[in-house]
Amino acid sequence: MKKLILFTITVLSLFSCNSKKSTTMSESAFVKQKDGHFVIGDNPYYFIGTNYWYGAILGSTGEGGNRERLLKELDFMKENGINNLRVLVGADGVAGQAVKVRPTLQTAPGVYNDTIFDGLDFFMAELGKRNMHAVLYLNNSWEWSGGYGQYLEWSGKGNVPEKGVYDWPVFVKHVAQYADCDSCHTMFLNNVKHVVSRTNKYTGKKYTEDTALMSWQVGNEPRVFSDEGKPAFKKWLKETTALIRSLDSNHLISIGNEGLMGSEGDMNLYEEIHADPNVDYLTIHIWPKNWSWIDITKIKESVDTAIERTDKYISEHLAIAKKLNKPITIEEFGFPRDNHKYTLDDPVTARDKYYANIFEHIVTASKDKGNIAGCNFWAWGGLGRPAHEFWKPWDDYVGDPAQEEQGLNSVFDTDSTIKLIKEYADKLNTK
Repeated sequence: MKKLILFTITVLSLFSCNSKKSTTMSESAFVKQKDGHFVIGDNPYYFIGTNYWYGAILGSTGEGGNRERLLKELDFMKENGINNLRVLVGADGVAGQAVKVRPTLQTAPGVYNDTIFDGLDFFMAELGKRNMHAVLYLNNSWEWSGGYGQYLEWSGKGNVPEKGVYDWPVFVKHVAQYADCDSCHTMFLNNVKHVVSRTNKYTGKKYTEDTALMSWQVGNEPRVFSDEGKPAFKKWLKETTALIRSLDSNHLISIGNEGLMGSEGDMNLYEEIHADPNVDYLTIHIWPKNWSWIDITKIKESVDTAIERTDKYISEHLAIAKKLNKPITIEEFGFPRDNHKYTLDDPVTARDKYYANIFEHIVTASKDKGNIAGCNFWAWGGLGRPAHEFWKPWDDYVGDPAQEEQGLNSVFDTDSTIKLIKEYADKLNTK
């Protein structure tokens, strides 16, 4: 009997040790934030990545799905040093709005298109096989994936004004209602619970245990859209990040904010929302064309001005990152082709110059242990080829959503930009 007891104790001890070892090893594989930097285990993590909002759709077996393309593109990206993908979890609402992503994930509050969830599962499983990472965003202030406008519609606030039908002030007035729409927030938080608590059918892992996931992100460019809505906006963000943290202690959390341009010109607001202890890092987005930093009739001639203003924008937000002792990522930036055409035969000389400047910031930070941790260019066009100026079902998905000219900001596999990305990614890997 004594021998049996001793044997049992020994087995249990070994099991306990192995369990502790397994947990430790697992934890070391997650991307973490430590003293203002990203790390994986004991190693710093700096990256050059892209926006790949349609990854879950490509991974599906339903409308829009193309797993063959997805696998080829993931291999191509990995080969060329792109290892961090910012991806939309899924769009909201039903088909019918011309500018909205199709197909959608959440077709009604709490009602889901399982083919898109299946696509997301497949996508995440394939990322894990390639040691790549994803940032998954859960909402959108813009109409192209539902987001604010869809939650407002479900709350009885009317339909979102469509681009080309209503002007900008009308759109802003409408979506500004989201900041203090309690019913909108309740529906969104229920969606967050459902997504974050999901188990991947291909890996058998809970999303909370998936090391291929770098960060949960509240949304794509969540804005308040008014000064009076700021208190409610901050409250909503805090509630969302606290909920995600309560569900998932393993992964980073981010907001998806653009910076000053997405904060009603209020840098104090930008700092305050990123000071939240549940927010692990800062983000900025940079759009030289949209912000009139370039002359679209003289793109090559005005790229230096864009670079100068970009450097200033980065510097202003980097100062806040240092103050908060958190990393910062340049997670969206786009630049048109030389002659502002949407076809692949238009060169990208100016874009490559602009991108090189962004990439140089990342490489310099990696050498100096700086807070600029990575970047995700907008956006991946890859093997896709635009069939129409504006997307129609079921054209190839490219980096430009349905409300934008197809090819406007997309990086395709044949662009000279690919060689540039590889060059800088190699610098990060060989520093």
